[in-house]
Amino acid sequence: MNKFFSTALVMGLGGSAWAADPEPAAASMRALRQAGQAALQIDGRLDEPLWRAAPVYERFVQFLPEDRQPARWRTTVQVIADEHALTFAIRAYDPEPGRIRAPLSRRDEVGLEQDYVSVVIDPVGRRRAAQFVRVGASGSLADGVFIADDDSDDLAPDFDVQAAVQSLPDGYSVELRWPLAALRFPHSGGEPWRVMLTRSVPREDANLMVSPPTLTKDALNFIAELQALEGLGDLVEQVRERSFLSIRPELTWRRAEGSGKATLGAELKWRPRADWVIDATLNPDFSQIESDAPQMAANTRFALFQQEKRPFFLESTDVVGQSQPDESGQAHGLAAFYSRTISDPDWGLRATWRGASADAVGLSLRDAGGGDVLRPAAYATAAHAYRGHSQASFVRGRQQLGNASLGLLASERGYGGGAFNRVVGSDFSWRTGESDLLRGHWLQSASTAAFDGEGRAVRSASESGHKLWLAWQHRSAEWINQLHLEEITPRFANDNGFVPQAGIRRASSELARRLGASEMAGLPLFELEAQLKLAQTEALADGAQQRGGEVIERLLEPGFWFATARNTGVWGHLGLGQQRARSGGALHAPRTVNIGLESNPAPWLSLLHAELQWGRRLDVEADRLGSGMNLVMQAKFRFALPQSWWLELEQQLGQGWVNNPAGQRSLSERNSQTLAVVHFDARDSLRLISQRSHAGRRAEGVLAALDEQGGSDSLVLQRRVGHGRILSVGASQARESAREPWQRQLFAKLVWAWSN
Repeated sequence: MNKFFSTALVMGLGGSAWAADPEPAAASMRALRQAGQAALQIDGRLDEPLWRAAPVYERFVQFLPEDRQPARWRTTVQVIADEHALTFAIRAYDPEPGRIRAPLSRRDEVGLEQDYVSVVIDPVGRRRAAQFVRVGASGSLADGVFIADDDSDDLAPDFDVQAAVQSLPDGYSVELRWPLAALRFPHSGGEPWRVMLTRSVPREDANLMVSPPTLTKDALNFIAELQALEGLGDLVEQVRERSFLSIRPELTWRRAEGSGKATLGAELKWRPRADWVIDATLNPDFSQIESDAPQMAANTRFALFQQEKRPFFLESTDVVGQSQPDESGQAHGLAAFYSRTISDPDWGLRATWRGASADAVGLSLRDAGGGDVLRPAAYATAAHAYRGHSQASFVRGRQQLGNASLGLLASERGYGGGAFNRVVGSDFSWRTGESDLLRGHWLQSASTAAFDGEGRAVRSASESGHKLWLAWQHRSAEWINQLHLEEITPRFANDNGFVPQAGIRRASSELARRLGASEMAGLPLFELEAQLKLAQTEALADGAQQRGGEVIERLLEPGFWFATARNTGVWGHLGLGQQRARSGGALHAPRTVNIGLESNPAPWLSLLHAELQWGRRLDVEADRLGSGMNLVMQAKFRFALPQSWWLELEQQLGQGWVNNPAGQRSLSERNSQTLAVVHFDARDSLRLISQRSHAGRRAEGVLAALDEQGGSDSLVLQRRVGHGRILSVGASQARESAREPWQRQLFAKLVWAWSN
C-alpha cells in the first residue's frame, strides 16, 4: 500500500478553503498579537470583536484525492496569540450541511471518514516533527505528533487543549485554544514557528484540503511544506522563561479474589522553561489502557510489535526514536527503545531538552512487573519469563547539521547481581535533496544477563553483538522507492528495545512506479502504482547452532495499488518467494495471492479493512508447505442513537490455517475483538471490550496437539472532564487458556489533574 496515502488515510489532518485562484500567492499565515490574555470564550461561535480584527487566511488547496487542484469548499482560519495560548478560529463553509458527518468519538478516533479541521504546529521550525490536533464537527478530538523521517503520525500523545464547535446553516465553526505550555520549543534561537491547517470533507471523493499552497504528494513527508506563522512579535521571548507544572494524582481501588485494595499513584509534568520538560511517575496504574489489537501469532516464532498507549511514555517520542510498527506488526527505524518492555514501573523519571539545533532525552524506570525478556535468533525469538525487578535506563541526543542530523545513544537494563544488558550506538539522517533521504544506525550490545527455569536473572559470561542498518528513500512524481540493508550478529540483544530477529544479514527494496490518474470500467483511479517487493535474508554463522550463508527468506512480490472513491485503497501482490523454517531445513517455495482493501464506505460504516493471503503457505512448526489462508478484517460502525447518544462499534476478526499433505487442517488460529462505546455526551461514555483467541494443531508424528484458548472482557463507565479529570468504574475478567479459571475484578479509578 502506498505509504504516503496510507498515512493520510489513517491520519486525515483536515483543513480546507475555497480559492478562486488555484495558485495562491500567500505562503505564510499571520496571527493577531494581543497584549495580555485575549478575552475569548471558547464556544465555537466566533462572535467576539477580536475575531473581526484578526487577519483571515483562506487560500487552501486540495491534497486528496488529487493534489494540485483548487479547494472545492471554502474554509477560513484566523489566529490570535497572547501570552498564554494560540487560539484558532476556523470557519468551514458547506452548501450541504445536512451531509456533514459529525459522530461523537473516542479521543484519537477522528479520521478521514469524518468532517473535521486540523491544526499542525512545528514550534521548532525545522519541519522534522510537528504536533497536531484534529477537531471533528462534533467536537471530538484526535492529537499526536508527526515525525518527518518516518513520514508517520503517532496518535498516542495527548495535549491539554480546549476546543468547541458550533453548527451553522452553511457549515460549522471551530475555536481551538492551544496553551503555550503544551507546545515544545527552544529557549533561544530556532526558526520561525510553522503551521498548517487542513480540512476533511468525506463525500464521494473524500477530500482532504491543506493550507500550504505548495504541498503535493511528491514531498518526502506530509509536513515538508509547513507555513511560517507571522505576527507573533516578541511572544516567544516573553514566555520562554515561564514555568508550567501539572500534577495528576490517581486513586485506584480494585477488588479481586474476594479482597479489595486501594493504591495511590501520581504523574508530574514540569516545564521549568521553554526547552526543558521533566516527567515523573510514581506507582502508576495502567490497567484501564485499552486492550491491544489481536495479532495472528501461531505461525511465527518472532515477537510482534504492539503500539504504546501509556501516558508516561508519550512525551518526546520523536526524540527517543521509539519504534513504529508497519502494516505487518514489525518495527522499523531506530528501534533502540521500546517502552512495552517495561510492564509495571514502581517509579520513573524522564527529562527532555529541545534546542534550536539539537535535542536530548534521558529516562530511568524501576520495573517491578517482570515479564518476558526476548532474546532473538535467526529462526526464532526465545522468551524468558522473568519474575524480578529491573532498572531500565535510556539516553539519546541529536545534533542538527543543516539537512542532516547525528545522534548518540546509550541504554541499560540492570537485573541485579551483575546481570545486565547494555547498548551504545549512533544514528544519522540526511536529506540529500528534495526527493531523497538517507538514514542509518549502528548499535553495539554487551550482555551478562541469563535466565534460569525459575524466572531469575543470573550472571553469565559476557556476550556482545552489533546491529547495522542503512536505508534510502526516494520519492518523485514518477517513483516511490525504498532500499534497506541490515546486519544483526547472533549475540546482539537489546532488552530495552525491539529486536525480533538476530544472526542475519538482510537486503530489501520496494519499488513503485507511479502511473498517475486514470479510469477503469467507469471507476476513477486517483492514483495507480505498479509495485515490486524484493528481499533476501541470510543467516550468519553461529557455531554449531546455525550455518552461515543459509538463505532464510527470499521475497519476490510483484503487485499493484490504486486509490479510488470513498478513500478506498486496493492492493494485490503475488507471493513468489522462498522460506526456510529452521537451520539445515529445506528451502520451501510457497505460492500465495495477497489482496487487500481499505475504505470509508458510508457514514454508518466508517472503515472497512480486509487483507487475504491464499495459496501454498509454510507451516513453520511442521517445516512443510500446505494449502491455507490468512484473513484479517476490521470494520468500524457509527450509529446515532436516541437522546443524541452515539454508538461506536468496532469489530476485528482474524482467521488462518494451513493443511497437511492429506488435506486435513493441521494448524488453525482465530481471534476476534469487539469494542463498543456508547457516548451519552462529550463527557460520559460506557465502553465494552471483548476479546477471544484460539490456536489449535492436530497431533501428527512428533507434532503435539495444541488447543489454546484465551479471552478477556471489560466494561467501563467513564466520565471525562477536560484533559486530566477522569472517573472510571468497571469490571473485567481474563484468562490465558481454557485450562485456567477466569480472573475477575471490580475497579474504580479517579484521576484529578491540577496545573498552573
